[in-house]
Amino acid sequence: MSRGEGIGCRSIQIFNQSPRAWRPTRYTEEDFAEFRDRMAKSGIESVIIHAIYLINTASPDREMRKKSRQALEHALRVGDEIGADGVVLHPGSRKQDELIPAIIRSGELIGEALSESERCPVLIEHMAGHQNVLAHTFEEIAGIIEAAGGDERLGLCLDSCHLFAAGYDIGSYDGIGRMLADSDRFLDKGRLRALHLNDSKEPLGSRRDRHADIGKGEIGETGFSRFLSEPRFEGLPATMETPGPERKGAVRSDLELAERLRRRGIGSRRRRRS
Repeated sequence: MSRGEGIGCRSIQIFNQSPRAWRPTRYTEEDFAEFRDRMAKSGIESVIIHAIYLINTASPDREMRKKSRQALEHALRVGDEIGADGVVLHPGSRKQDELIPAIIRSGELIGEALSESERCPVLIEHMAGHQNVLAHTFEEIAGIIEAAGGDERLGLCLDSCHLFAAGYDIGSYDGIGRMLADSDRFLDKGRLRALHLNDSKEPLGSRRDRHADIGKGEIGETGFSRFLSEPRFEGLPATMETPGPERKGAVRSDLELAERLRRRGIGSRRRRRS
């Protein structure tokens, strides 16, 4: 939290444990109380948890499913305790398995995890589409949500790099409109709960998830001014997962650039309407 405060964040994203290990961090009630107290005294308005990368909700393997469910349940319980606005989840890869059974397995596991927690939502992240990873289309996300029981705690996280890699030109007004129309075709508008802001090192439709700093990739500054000023994104918690100038993550100047681009985009939209 201190790093987020230091660079001027209004929302932060955290891992509730090491993202590349199964071993959960054991927190105490005192840990949770301290976190809530610091949040209340800070300028940070929202916290999102990112589930660990090892989870594969689509796997048919019994042991993998057990570990994945337990990891997701742990993240949700931590989210309950700290008042998180959601747990962002990569559903996992179907590998060489058939798509529909993999979607059903994914949804069923997510539904089971939700039943073991109280209020924290699961936010399924729209993925780039590499290596048969699920949630590469809005139709797949809708299928997962349906298989999970359609709970109102099931939401969507949009990642700008992933959308671009998946074939949506979200650096153009038409591309943003097409993306949102596709989302609305399969998902209720209220499912959209969070954003990840990343430029893309790879070209449109590459299906490769390689993040670049805002304005320094294929989407570019003009593209981000259009994306960031989309009215439907207003008020959503947004997280930068960019490399940063020292490859240690975003810094204050990155946030300031994003805000300038957003304001530029708002002005451009007003001129387009006039």
